[in-house]
Amino acid sequence: MRKLRVLIVLGALLFMVGCAGLISVIKTPTVTVANFDVIPGSSIVPTFEVGLHISNPNSIALKLIGISYQIELEGHDVFSGVSNDLPVIAAYGSGDITLQGKPDLLGTFNLFQDLMLKPREKVSFQVDVILDIGRLLPKIRVSREGQVRLR
Repeated sequence: MRKLRVLIVLGALLFMVGCAGLISVIKTPTVTVANFDVIPGSSIVPTFEVGLHISNPNSIALKLIGISYQIELEGHDVFSGVSNDLPVIAAYGSGDITLQGKPDLLGTFNLFQDLMLKPREKVSFQVDVILDIGRLLPKIRVSREGQVRLR
């Protein structure tokens, strides 16, 4: 009975060490902002489009389960969202994700008020992204900043 307990404990320890080793083997993918555009439309409220380019430096494909994102313009929360319609990023490959959304009313109002007080040709943006690649693997958090020209 005692030998059985020792075997169970040793088996559990080996399993945990094996899983920890697997997680450390996964390298963090590179996420870059490929484009950030204001899409003209018939509505007074613009639609924003953000293109992300993801490069996978691993020998296994990354099946993206979900993504959550938040975008700020000039420090104002403009829009956020989630998506589960995502590509599989091939081993040593790359893929693109396009996020579109209508802005948050309050954040947009504050942004427009700021732009009316201080007009400018470019506005700064910040994109915060969380990629979910599975239960056993940690979520990948990426934050990028830049500027976009107003049309």
